[in-house]
Amino acid sequence: MSETELAAWPPAPIKTERLVLRASEARDRAAFVELFSSPEVGTYIGGAQPREQLDRAMPEVPGRRFGVFVVELDGAMIGMITLDPRDAERPGHVRPDAGEAELGYMFLPQAWGRGYAAEAGAAALGWFSDARPDEPVVLSTQIANGASLRVATKLGFTEVERFEEYGAEQWFGVWSPLPPTA
Repeated sequence: MSETELAAWPPAPIKTERLVLRASEARDRAAFVELFSSPEVGTYIGGAQPREQLDRAMPEVPGRRFGVFVVELDGAMIGMITLDPRDAERPGHVRPDAGEAELGYMFLPQAWGRGYAAEAGAAALGWFSDARPDEPVVLSTQIANGASLRVATKLGFTEVERFEEYGAEQWFGVWSPLPPTA
């Protein structure tokens, strides 16, 4: 079954208390360039990419594919949430056939520390669990990235294993939907 048969993409915008998750648009291009060229953002993901290279290579509408949500605050992109198939060649799986989605999140430094990643991540996971109820969601992050680990825990990910990848120790977890609170 193709991705489009499993869930319509892009979905209608998802609104949270403070944010909107939506498909990318041409107006987001400058924020994508800023996100991927930021030394702070690149710390735990292999480093920042050169801005000039991004300016040349970035499509007019970046991130326009299944599973990529732009996270918008007050009409401007502040980050992105991704739900991508986890590469079967990478370590860390909860299914023998490697059929899992992997949650990722990246935010501009000025948006850090305000709970946006957890709020947007919860909304994306809610959408995904409705769209693909039988597909597990996993997450991998460097042990050294304490902020990302806190977001993963807040979202309901539990550790499955640790392994070495990209020259650093990685934390690998699986998502279990949190029970509703009264």
